[in-house]
Amino acid sequence: MGAGQDPPRVTLVVRPGCHLCIPAREVVERVCADLGERWEEIDVDSDASLAARWSEEVPVTLVDGRQHDFWRVDETRLRAALAAPARPRPDGAPGSA
Repeated sequence: MGAGQDPPRVTLVVRPGCHLCIPAREVVERVCADLGERWEEIDVDSDASLAARWSEEVPVTLVDGRQHDFWRVDETRLRAALAAPARPRPDGAPGSA
């Protein structure tokens, strides 16, 4: 992320080999491309605190650093969340700071 650039609004927390992560990624990619929003993907096993919190819920979708969905991404809900103004990320939220 460059200087002065806001963090991506969407973070997708995944695990390699997760069969639910593929369709979740497709929805996130499509919605973010349609709406011109940036997103990032984080491996749940890359950080012990992520694994402790979300290991059993991957894929997890975060919007503005807050949990939005888990297991499946509802495209309509994600579009609605991204239509709202961005909210400040909570302290310690996963993803780019």
